[in-house]
Amino acid sequence: MKNLRFTAAISAAALTLSSCGGGGGSNDFGGTPSPSPTPSPTPTAPPVYGNGGEYLPPAKELLTVADVQTVIAQAVGEATARNLPSVIAVTDRVGNVLAVFQMNGAPIMASASDETINGPAVNPEGLQGAKVPATIAAISKAVTGAYLSSAGNAFSTRTASQIVQEHFPPSPTTVGLESGPLFGVQFSQLPCSDLSARFGTGPSGLIGPKRSPLGLSADPGGLPLYKNGVVVGAIGVMGDGDYGFDRNILDVDKDDEEAIALAGIQGFAPPASITANRISVDGTSLRFSDMTVSDLSPLQSNFAAINGSSGALVAVRGYNAVPIITGTAYGTERSGIRASTAAEFKNRDAFILTDGSGTNRFPIRAATDGADVANPLSELEVRAILEEAFIVMTRARAQIRQPLDSRAQVSISLVDTHGEILGVVRSPDAPIFGTDVSLQKARTASFFSNSVAATQMLAVGDAAPYVQDIRTFLNDPNALTGTVAFADRSGGNLARPYFPDGEVGRPHGPLSKPIEKFNPFNVGLQLDLVIGNIGAHVDFVGDPTMEDTPQRCTTLPDAAPGQNRLENGIQIFPGSVPIYRGNTLIGGLGVSGDGIDQDDMISFLGLHNAGLRVGGIGNAPKAIRADNIVVDLGNANVRLRYVNCPFAPFLDTDDQNVCEGL
Repeated sequence: MKNLRFTAAISAAALTLSSCGGGGGSNDFGGTPSPSPTPSPTPTAPPVYGNGGEYLPPAKELLTVADVQTVIAQAVGEATARNLPSVIAVTDRVGNVLAVFQMNGAPIMASASDETINGPAVNPEGLQGAKVPATIAAISKAVTGAYLSSAGNAFSTRTASQIVQEHFPPSPTTVGLESGPLFGVQFSQLPCSDLSARFGTGPSGLIGPKRSPLGLSADPGGLPLYKNGVVVGAIGVMGDGDYGFDRNILDVDKDDEEAIALAGIQGFAPPASITANRISVDGTSLRFSDMTVSDLSPLQSNFAAINGSSGALVAVRGYNAVPIITGTAYGTERSGIRASTAAEFKNRDAFILTDGSGTNRFPIRAATDGADVANPLSELEVRAILEEAFIVMTRARAQIRQPLDSRAQVSISLVDTHGEILGVVRSPDAPIFGTDVSLQKARTASFFSNSVAATQMLAVGDAAPYVQDIRTFLNDPNALTGTVAFADRSGGNLARPYFPDGEVGRPHGPLSKPIEKFNPFNVGLQLDLVIGNIGAHVDFVGDPTMEDTPQRCTTLPDAAPGQNRLENGIQIFPGSVPIYRGNTLIGGLGVSGDGIDQDDMISFLGLHNAGLRVGGIGNAPKAIRADNIVVDLGNANVRLRYVNCPFAPFLDTDDQNVCEGL
């Protein structure tokens, strides 16, 4: 794969607006800085479920124009104090770009990092070293901060950096540990996704979730914004021209972009109890920000004083017009995500995606693949699977939420063998990123378990070599022809730069780049399937003569006219299972939002319970599951994994090993 170095031009226009104030809560990373700043007290996060165990939806808070002005002015003040002219983007929770401010002298372009584990790449591949407009780098950071956060967890782009690399936690001394739990999540929310909405679409023009121009970002400088304990959006800052990630979690960075973003969120900081540093994964505390309030200069919050003098508001093609706009309140019809009606979903806690005029975008329906499947999924079966998975979620203990013993909150997607969406449902406060990711997972499990997977990959130049690689690696000339059922955990095993995962000195998985070429911008098949879409979109943003990428990812052959099996790309971390009727593949189920083991369990047990309820459907027969495959490495035999369920996962029982024997 040749390295892509995109070029783009950026148009800018200024609009002077009056300044007014705004505010919210504060925490260890919040407060009102003075010449000797100290953090101010912070209210604790509100409960996410009631005494009876039901979920409570977040309060309908939103960012006003005045709030956005304050956030930008505070960030510009810190950037000025640090002599780092920057691009500053602000989004709401569902990804609408509320404003982009470009300071005088800010970088026009940014470069994606080409650093590998062995230093800079000799011959950069994938997106390594790609040149992208600084505006969309800032937008991607903001979308990441908003999409990864909820009332139970506040994550940043620094958090993202920690959980997407080849070792977790990333540092020189942790080589040999497994990859980050959300390895591969950076290639979600893609600009080509058929699920993610686009600027100006829908009756209101503001329905979400919106796409992100570069997927999710691992470059520090993206932080979420909160009002009264409710996530309402995020800020993203690009000032140094380096769009990268943090390879060493052991040190504390003095990161100017992160300081600028931290200044921006003052008055809008998350509650102290839910920031990433209060949440651990496998015994490792996550990171929220390496900068603190004490690192900041005195706040400057007068937007009128900086607008037109320090820089100007700018439009970004495909994302926003020049004027600052008010954010949408998550949970309203206008936001694109709202509570379901009784007719749409039986469980009254369920939320769905809406088109802004009252219509469910992805209503529960029967499968569309009757031409290829003798007995496809019925609407009754689809409803049973989604309902049973939702029930498992409501019983499950959250893995990445505070307070402890909160209920899991996830998004659940179901597709047929053509990748067509048969239903999407989510809990009230599930992180937004999981919506697109759960769909990617469902499609990935269905695709790799399909008899046509190899044929379709061989028809795509960038994907074709991986077919022989996987057949050689597994010593199976019939791999990817439907003989094996692959869950996302299985395919993820094969998509790591070490096999087994993390073990230095081992070969790379056949769906991954070798470690000497690998970094989060050059992962292997996952990127190679969509790199053309990303490149076309970057060119579209910067050049008014260029066409945007279609609202479908990959160039795989259609399953049927207008139907593509991977319309929002693939995902390579756990949380999905293929759906079977006997030995016949009939679809895929994906879950995302609250820890990968919980995601695995909700999909696996949800499907199993639906089979008990309606009969005739269920998980893949044990004999064809991927965990029957043992890879011979010469001096070791390594078995693939299928799913991994938490040991004692439920809040309402002490049941252990709940997936054992199923």
